[in-house]
Amino acid sequence: MSEDTLKSAQAEPESKTPGGDPQLRRGSVGLGGAVIMSAALMGPAVSVYFNPQLVAGFAGAAMPLVMGVSLIASLIVANGVAEMARELPSAGAFYTYVARGIGPRSGFVTGILMFLAYALLVPAELALIGIYSHDILNEYGLAVPWPVISLIFAAIMLALSWRGISGSLKTALTLFSVEVGVILLLSVIILAKGGAQGLTGAPLLPSSSPSGLSGIALGMVFGVLSFVGFESAATLGEEVRDPRRHIPRGIFGAVLLVGVIYVFTTYAEMVGFGTSGVDALVKDTAPFTTLAAKYAPWLKLLVGLAGVSSIFAVTMNSHNGIARILFAMGREHMLPPVLAKVHPRHATPSAAIIANTVFAVVVTLGVGAWVGAFNAYAYLGSLLTLAIIPVYILTNLACIRFFATVARDRRNVLKHVVLPVLGMLVMLIPIYGLIWPVPAAPYNLFPYLVVLAIVASAVVAWVIGKRQPERLARAGAVLAAAEVDGGVEEPAVGRDRA
Repeated sequence: MSEDTLKSAQAEPESKTPGGDPQLRRGSVGLGGAVIMSAALMGPAVSVYFNPQLVAGFAGAAMPLVMGVSLIASLIVANGVAEMARELPSAGAFYTYVARGIGPRSGFVTGILMFLAYALLVPAELALIGIYSHDILNEYGLAVPWPVISLIFAAIMLALSWRGISGSLKTALTLFSVEVGVILLLSVIILAKGGAQGLTGAPLLPSSSPSGLSGIALGMVFGVLSFVGFESAATLGEEVRDPRRHIPRGIFGAVLLVGVIYVFTTYAEMVGFGTSGVDALVKDTAPFTTLAAKYAPWLKLLVGLAGVSSIFAVTMNSHNGIARILFAMGREHMLPPVLAKVHPRHATPSAAIIANTVFAVVVTLGVGAWVGAFNAYAYLGSLLTLAIIPVYILTNLACIRFFATVARDRRNVLKHVVLPVLGMLVMLIPIYGLIWPVPAAPYNLFPYLVVLAIVASAVVAWVIGKRQPERLARAGAVLAAAEVDGGVEEPAVGRDRA
């Protein structure tokens, strides 16, 4: 990847758009940066280290199949996201797409759900990096409490995001390259040695799920969790060069790249434990470390370091993504306007960065002290997945409506009707898995918490619409200034007033 891909613009940025709205640094990210933003947030190493045992707990040895199905589902859903990103480049991403495609109140609800999804991902990863690093250091006689480690990484996250997206993405690129290289190398070694019971196609068959299709559906909750973040390149809509072209390409490129890595490495992981070793996999909190000790002891330390780098890359990029969502909603007065404050030198959403860092630290330490660090990751991960699924559904619905009305002249039946409908349907699979059969506590409560958040945010949006309708009228109005001339029509504001 060339240095030009990630370099910052040379000129000092204007702090406001011609219309007076705060803006971020234009043209500071290229196509490679967009791919890395999404790919690193998905976190290949963290996903294959910590999600497969959660998937296998429901789908058994069919765990790699679940990852493959989740890849296909994510590609279908990504179509609607990419099409809206092409039309409406904005730091608000999903919030902007739904506000313009369905209406401002739905956009507000979407923004709140996005906050839940991305904002919970940061503390989930901070808790995980704390306990995982703690365990690694313990092996070498260093006893450092996991909260201390989490706070150190939170401080690094704050410093990098404060100085600018370019530096954050360069860091993410380095970490991504290391983690992918290590997990691919170990996977190749496992397969070359034949695994525990020889190479087999069983992990790719539905019959390997002990609970049948319901186990696969429930396993998809964590399969989809592994892909959460594929859309994060869209939050760079006001900072990437040529966003109408680079953001869709970045999204699809990241999903395909990381999805293939998932299927290959989780297949190797299942073969490494053997199809009869599912129970051992499910109970193992660090299965790739176990596999390294068995198949390539010399790789064990590198596997541990790759895990740490992956977790931090996810933490860093999810933090950058939610900061931009908060910035966009603050700029349009859907949240407190102070969140739209831009750093005068670095052109970063400084107030949103601080707000999200404080939130992440409080949740990390609070939930971690309550249920334990790893359970904090598992519980918050499940909850945020359920929060992001309605966002994917709403975005695909917005795609259908936007191209049926505002952009009808550019409508394509396959891209703007068929695939969005399929995208909404496939997202119902993991929802079904969490509702029936009813899972054990506390997973059985999570769908209702998300419904409560939807209802509460809808009520708030209704109140805003009644008391301050001009605030709703601004929803999704600010796009990338350089791209507005592309001919996007004004939104049909207030479609969802009823």
